[in-house]
Amino acid sequence: MFTGTYTAIVTPFKKGEVDETALERLVKAQIEGGVDGIVPVGTTGESPTLSFEEHIRVIELSVKFAGGKLKVLAGTGGNSTSEAVYLTKAAEEVGADGSLQVAPYYNKPTQEGLFQHFRTIARGTLLPIILYSVPSRCGVEIGVETVNRLARDRSNVVGIKEASGNADRVSQLRATLGKNFTILSGDDSLTLPFMAVGAQGVISVASNVIPKEVSLMVKAFAKGKAELALKLHAQFYPLFKDLFIETNPGPVKSALAMMGLMEEEFRLPVVPVSRKNRAILKATLEKCGVLKKSGQSKA
Repeated sequence: MFTGTYTAIVTPFKKGEVDETALERLVKAQIEGGVDGIVPVGTTGESPTLSFEEHIRVIELSVKFAGGKLKVLAGTGGNSTSEAVYLTKAAEEVGADGSLQVAPYYNKPTQEGLFQHFRTIARGTLLPIILYSVPSRCGVEIGVETVNRLARDRSNVVGIKEASGNADRVSQLRATLGKNFTILSGDDSLTLPFMAVGAQGVISVASNVIPKEVSLMVKAFAKGKAELALKLHAQFYPLFKDLFIETNPGPVKSALAMMGLMEEEFRLPVVPVSRKNRAILKATLEKCGVLKKSGQSKA
């Protein structure tokens, strides 16, 4: 259902507020780039710094701007189960196509706690749910057996964004969950390795910047055109890595600002990238053909 390329879209700000005009511009660029969908207010969308009202508004605007041309997989997770239930119900009301549910962070629940958390959320919505396992940020991994329990218990738990960095886990998930359960890479640099062992696409940061190229890479590999996919991977691998030269979403917002698509504005504790890393990122954008040597976008 949610296979292919999904862009973990940034939340643009201007003078402390959500920049709705820039958000529309970014969503339209994703439509033109041919991605399958967008993921608003996830990690890349700086969801922890948004108020509930802003969070829901960004989802509502994303649905509006997508205009049925992209699926909207709304980030509505949290480390409070009741908060996640509230946001997920709100996302359903404003027309989202599905919900991305991150593992609760900071409180480090047991596997039973994770099961009860996601089960409660799934019971409160008709939306399809994609789980999101990212132990480097959350301090806890959603175990393979826990994923399996959830999928068996709730029919609307349909997939997982896998950001463990471990291809062996993708193999375990595929063997345990079967062919109909969706597995998406959570790391751009690991999209092809993960797809080689059973993943069906990516929730991408890089596609904020190069939607057409990431989408083409994923589609090529899915259609058996491995040589083309590997060529694109090699071409853009430096960008995949340098978009994480500092903590996401700092670098990707800097890149989008260099391209003239939005203001380079963040909410604390996220700050602009350092001068040194900005120079490295700019050089990589130029090397990959995203920016001209003058610093203007390729468009």
